[in-house]
Amino acid sequence: MPKRPLPEPTPETREFWDGAKRRELRIQRCRTCGEAYFYPRPFCPHCSSRDVEWFTASGRGKLHTYVISHRPAPGFQDYVPYVIAIVELDEGPRMMTNIVGVDPQPENLPIGMAVEVEWEQQNDDINLPLFRPVSSGGA
Repeated sequence: MPKRPLPEPTPETREFWDGAKRRELRIQRCRTCGEAYFYPRPFCPHCSSRDVEWFTASGRGKLHTYVISHRPAPGFQDYVPYVIAIVELDEGPRMMTNIVGVDPQPENLPIGMAVEVEWEQQNDDINLPLFRPVSSGGA
């Protein structure tokens, strides 16, 4: 039984979750204006074109903002305190996630900190993309 609440893939998000199963961070890009975006949808949020494609993102980015939650929300009781964050991917889009692999204290979470994806397997079908600080030696 997974500890975290699990997503239910929809037709719009199926490619994202299939990629996550393979440990690939899949996002979309508009073929008309060239902008990458996240969350998955069948049209570009920048120019409304339906000429969009999926691609594999680098899995790297920077911490845009965060909050440290001290409340044991359902499914997160074993993680308190935990970091809820917005990460700006190197490709441009921002995504909500959790920051792991660091003591959840403000001094350890500088805005702009380099982060990289880490996959947390929940079951045979779902891997969750979480982010951790990039090690000083690079990864």
